[in-house]
Amino acid sequence: MSLIVTAAVLLTMVATAFLSGIFGMAGGLVLIGILLVLLPVPEAMMLHGVTQLASNGWRGVLWIKHVRWGAIVPYLGGCAVALVLWAFWRYVPSKAVALLMLGGAPFLVRLIPAQFKPDPENPVHGSIYGVLCMTLMLLTGVTGPLLDSFFLGGKLDRRQVIATKAICQIFGHGAKLLYFGAMIDQTATVDPIVATLAVLASMLGTSLAARVLERMSDAQFRVWSNRIITAVSGYFVAYGCYVLAVTGLS
Repeated sequence: MSLIVTAAVLLTMVATAFLSGIFGMAGGLVLIGILLVLLPVPEAMMLHGVTQLASNGWRGVLWIKHVRWGAIVPYLGGCAVALVLWAFWRYVPSKAVALLMLGGAPFLVRLIPAQFKPDPENPVHGSIYGVLCMTLMLLTGVTGPLLDSFFLGGKLDRRQVIATKAICQIFGHGAKLLYFGAMIDQTATVDPIVATLAVLASMLGTSLAARVLERMSDAQFRVWSNRIITAVSGYFVAYGCYVLAVTGLS
């Protein structure tokens, strides 16, 4: 990337980490969408993984006392199963497919009947969503919309949602780095300087968001979370359709 593009991406990382620091979501969606436009899929996934590891790791540190550890273990078990299964296939989607899956997932989740809404403190639900979220992570780079539906379906407050999801995402993005950096045939790397700047930008955005989250109510948190996901996902579906029309599935 050129110096100007790198600077623009770093500013975007600060802004998206700030957004994710408040809602625990959407920031990663925006960032991966931008990176998929600028970079090949494997490189975009790698840089996104580094950034999100830093953002979620720092978020987990800031809100560590609110983490619900009982919800994490079953989820990680499901993630491990999915990672092993996808390691055999080593599939890398085209840019159009990645964008469509990225944008379409939130709308599919909303079609789930009310009686099947997830409970993050139910071990069976955690394992199932672990498999589904890791699959989405490896194919599109993020699990945000699906993982959010998992946590928002229960009775956790906004701090517990943000903190517990952050810990889950640390492992998810770590697995993505392993997948795209070592397991698939199209392995990718990230410039160490860019990676370091990305980590610092993510930590800055996350720290700035902490004060805003403290002042927000749980009701505001849920309402704005859904609005942001709808807007961002709608854009990615539209852009994915455009890319598909221009380039096809190959």
